[in-house]
Amino acid sequence: MADKVKFELVAPEKLLLSEDVAMVVVPGVEGNFGVLPGHALLISTVRPGIIDVYADDQRSVSQRIFVSGGFAEVTPERCTVLADEALPVGEIDRSVAESEAKEAESRLAGLKDQAARATGDDKSEALAQLRTAERHLAAAQAKLEALLAAAH
Repeated sequence: MADKVKFELVAPEKLLLSEDVAMVVVPGVEGNFGVLPGHALLISTVRPGIIDVYADDQRSVSQRIFVSGGFAEVTPERCTVLADEALPVGEIDRSVAESEAKEAESRLAGLKDQAARATGDDKSEALAQLRTAERHLAAAQAKLEALLAAAH
């Protein structure tokens, strides 16, 4: 269909969505980007945030899906997002997201101290763990932001 783009959202456990849509807006690391039919070739890292799916026109969002990160590949006919984690915004549990954020903040504080004291290979390992904790915190915070945005 010339007026639609095929959108596929894939999470580690399964294909979550595969449909022809009017437009999809993806949270790229350098900012959100919209994909319409005929889009230029693009590969981007996806940051934690919301994918907005416009099924029939470019004025109303038909689905809002939280993604914790991943990669997007865009061609003129297709947009495929390989997500680390994905779920509809309506399925986000506020108490779980708050708990994840608190746990990640606590872990981050300990890892910062550990990385500051470590040397050599231990420092490399501590910095890798620190980056992972920062990604978990960013994802938890993005879930909470998604809930706030959905409430308005």
